[in-house]
Amino acid sequence: MWKRGTVHAEEVFNKDRFCRENGLRSDIQIYFSNHHKAHALSALFYLPGEDILAYTSDGGGDNVYYSARLLSANNRLSCLFGDDKGFLTKSYTNSLALAYGYSTQAIGFRINRHEGKLTGLAAYGKPTLYEEMASHFRILENGEVDSDFANNKEMKKAIFEMARRSSREDVAASVQELLEVFTLKSIQTIMRQNRVKKLALAGGAFANVRLNKLVCESTGVDEIFVCPAMGDDGLVIGGALDYLLERDGDSAFFHNRRRLNDVYLGGQYDDQADSLFRKDSRLKLLDGDPAEIAADLISRDEIGAIYTGRMEFGPRALGARSIIANPRDDGINKTLNKRLQRTEFMPFAPYVLEEDAREVFDIDDSNEYACRFMTITTRVNPAWADKIGAVVHVDGTARPQIVRDSENPLYSAILRRFKEKTGLPVLVNTSFNAHEEPIICRPEECLRALLDGRVDFLVTTRGVFRKLEE
Repeated sequence: MWKRGTVHAEEVFNKDRFCRENGLRSDIQIYFSNHHKAHALSALFYLPGEDILAYTSDGGGDNVYYSARLLSANNRLSCLFGDDKGFLTKSYTNSLALAYGYSTQAIGFRINRHEGKLTGLAAYGKPTLYEEMASHFRILENGEVDSDFANNKEMKKAIFEMARRSSREDVAASVQELLEVFTLKSIQTIMRQNRVKKLALAGGAFANVRLNKLVCESTGVDEIFVCPAMGDDGLVIGGALDYLLERDGDSAFFHNRRRLNDVYLGGQYDDQADSLFRKDSRLKLLDGDPAEIAADLISRDEIGAIYTGRMEFGPRALGARSIIANPRDDGINKTLNKRLQRTEFMPFAPYVLEEDAREVFDIDDSNEYACRFMTITTRVNPAWADKIGAVVHVDGTARPQIVRDSENPLYSAILRRFKEKTGLPVLVNTSFNAHEEPIICRPEECLRALLDGRVDFLVTTRGVFRKLEE
């Protein structure tokens, strides 16, 4: 049971039982990290520089919903708010992310799973409920978001009641504006009081790519970075970093900060996959260079999947387990949704070669790093919008991934060959999975997807495979 005041981890965690059930030695050291500090460090560590605001926002962790930490020019990290000591003095539920989740649930989707659908749906509605939603929230002097909701149940009840009086499109538009307006006010309040050059963002709220674009553009910071695993999956990064910070001290920790090149951290099964695919009598291997063949098939509007190297870490498919398609016609979105049994309200994302990124999209020094990991939307430059309709949102934006040859040679080679054939510098990228299924991981799952007709072909570094015609 939670008690008022400080709660020590040992009071709610049985170390002996945990070690016994997980096959660990009983004498191992267990380190407990604060939830929002772990979020903050997961973004801050990979954003070099100084005068950085590390800001987190989510549906709750260690009794709070936000944190703000400043990294000054002398490598001093200070917490403005968001440790686990302050929640007893303010409203229990002040979470914009939780309001977003309850709105997702109120219009018939699954909370903590389908918030991305709401983001897309918002573009089709009007924020008719915004004023009513906003009346429950305010910004404190230190920049923290607060609300008058006494508990989660009260917030959920209020949002469900509002949703009953409105269309689902308007509910989506209203809560999207709520999230944007108050998050931006919070960050801007902090920035008025402190010197800030860069923003490091983490927590589930920043899975919202429209929000991230607004924050980047409206704060005028030199650079923004969103942890690619911005949700609770990223806590494993921040928790380890927090331990190293505690063990080695500030100097060693900040000396080792660096930019993130890629998130290919998962399992790799290239040898097993090649053996499995070549031996299966239901498949045929096409002769020739894999990238060249794949580009040719995609240029003829076939839909392929790439299965290469180590799997991506985090919620985004970034070219190791991705479905790739021609971006020319927005009809591909309906085709893909039907074949994958998905219900989506945003076009799928594009990926673009580094040398073409700024020509096709409104990318500059402030958002380029975030675009490496598909965590932000940008405006599509008008000269290209009509040519790549499959990846352009209703508001004229897209969610690009910038790719470099060094990180994923096959992924970039396919796009380079496609550009040579068609003149189009982007390809559609969406996760290699069917609706409500996990992203493809092992070769057996990949094979099943091809045999089930989710895609027309499969490309690996070893070749291009197709299902034999029956």
